[in-house]
Amino acid sequence: MSTDEHDLTELAVDRWSTAESPRLAELMTSLVRHLHAYAREVNLTEDEWAAAITWLTAAGRLSDDKRQELVLASDVLGLSMLTVELGHRFSERATPATVLGPFHIDGSPAVPYAHDMSDGLPGTPLFLTGTVTDTAGTPLPHVVLDVWQADTDGAYESQVPGVDEARLRAKYTTRGDGTYCIRTVAPLGYAIPMDGPVGELIHRTRISHFRPAHVHFLIDHPGHHRLITHLFREGGQYLDSDVVFGTKDSLVVPFTERHPASAPPPDGSKLTEPYLQAEYTFVLEPE
Repeated sequence: MSTDEHDLTELAVDRWSTAESPRLAELMTSLVRHLHAYAREVNLTEDEWAAAITWLTAAGRLSDDKRQELVLASDVLGLSMLTVELGHRFSERATPATVLGPFHIDGSPAVPYAHDMSDGLPGTPLFLTGTVTDTAGTPLPHVVLDVWQADTDGAYESQVPGVDEARLRAKYTTRGDGTYCIRTVAPLGYAIPMDGPVGELIHRTRISHFRPAHVHFLIDHPGHHRLITHLFREGGQYLDSDVVFGTKDSLVVPFTERHPASAPPPDGSKLTEPYLQAEYTFVLEPE
């Protein structure tokens, strides 16, 4: 049976509608319709599609357990953040979610209250303190906060050669009253990796390739929806041009400068230099 551009789409849709899973059939038939509509809208050429396949192949080859170039592509296209928004239509009281990003590493070590996850790395000391509650305001004990961030050069652990132990990542647990205390160093804004296919594409645009200063959190507590979010530093650069569209006003918090002589650090340590403190209440949505 011969086909042409007028009946090709419906033929492809019919074939993909045979998927055994109704959800897979829905996903694939809709994908076919939208891809074909896109090709028609821009009059996609064979050379352009071949270039796109080459680009996707390069992104796939660059992806491994330490770098996810395809996740980065999804992030800068706004698709990652869109799926977050579609999947987290919770009450306004719950803490908003944002993107996971390409640098989360499973298996971070469990550490005690107020542990210093910077482990002597240079930077301004930063304490993140607060409480984890449900949407009714009830404090939640024994909640695990999986925390990670970039260093003051904008590099995550997986981007630093020769690292063989956890670096600026750890798992903290709330106390009986739902409170937590994290010690680290203040993050800075940074550029996403620009040495791969994503960077090559962005270099052809006027898009800012920077992210504002932030700390990542993954909070997965029984009986509640999983929360993946950030805390951003108030007044930092790139808040209005976050390359992955992840900034939300309610996640932007002051990093208040404090002096040990007048405000002892929350971990009781004997700091001599000024430090920063940010306070935040994470609110989890019950399932």
